Amino acid sequence: MAREGADVSDAELTVEVTGPVATVVIHNPARRNAMTAAMWRQLPELLDRLEPDPGVRALVLTGAGDAFCAGADLGDLAELLDAGDASIAVAAEERLARFAKPTVAAIRGACVGGGCQLAVACDLRIAADDARFGVPPARLGLVYPAPTTRRLTRLVGPSAAKHLLFTAELIDAERALRIGLADEVLPVDRLAARVDDLTAAIAQRSALSVAAAKEIVDDRAGPARIAWWHRKVATSGEAREGVAAVAERRTPRFAWRPPAGD
Repeated sequence: MAREGADVSDAELTVEVTGPVATVVIHNPARRNAMTAAMWRQLPELLDRLEPDPGVRALVLTGAGDAFCAGADLGDLAELLDAGDASIAVAAEERLARFAKPTVAAIRGACVGGGCQLAVACDLRIAADDARFGVPPARLGLVYPAPTTRRLTRLVGPSAAKHLLFTAELIDAERALRIGLADEVLPVDRLAARVDDLTAAIAQRSALSVAAAKEIVDDRAGPARIAWWHRKVATSGEAREGVAAVAERRTPRFAWRPPAGD
């Protein structure tokens, strides 16, 4: 187990690496895991250290206890407002969205404001049936950051995004599932096991296939980069191993890892 941060009684992000999965925990229980300015700054640093680790194949973002994240700590609101779209919160969101390996938000309870911002920046959102989602800027007289608004709109569509943004209403997990804000909803006592199973499955797949798919789905791969990925298929041996494993009825042993600094 690897820990990041100081005393766990403080507001902080902690990290645990178990096998091929790194879990980042938002820990600020006194404020339902609200993100402080220090935590917003800490997240990109953690991701920068975890991303090149060849042993990490997937990342889970979750909250301590029975909440995911209730948003940005209002005590740091002035700093976030002064920076607008250049805020540390947007920088953390963008770094999470660019993380090269699959990211899964495991969501219980409050997933509001900055918490929803982080969840939407993940590749997948697996929610417990007690999860509640909301985007509250209209209740506070704020403007949701443009990159965040666009990412939310791409995920749930313009109408659902406008509903969340215009009303600032909380929606339950089942509605989040219907609009595409959540990918799966499970009873609270099954959430951890499902996230473990999902990340274990991802970790067994070809890292080449997964990395290429993430770049292409996120529209970050132009023609030259796509051609590079196809050349890697031809030279890496991943496809030969996958086909051989099917023929031999065994689990494939995919060996490709992203080159350092790629």
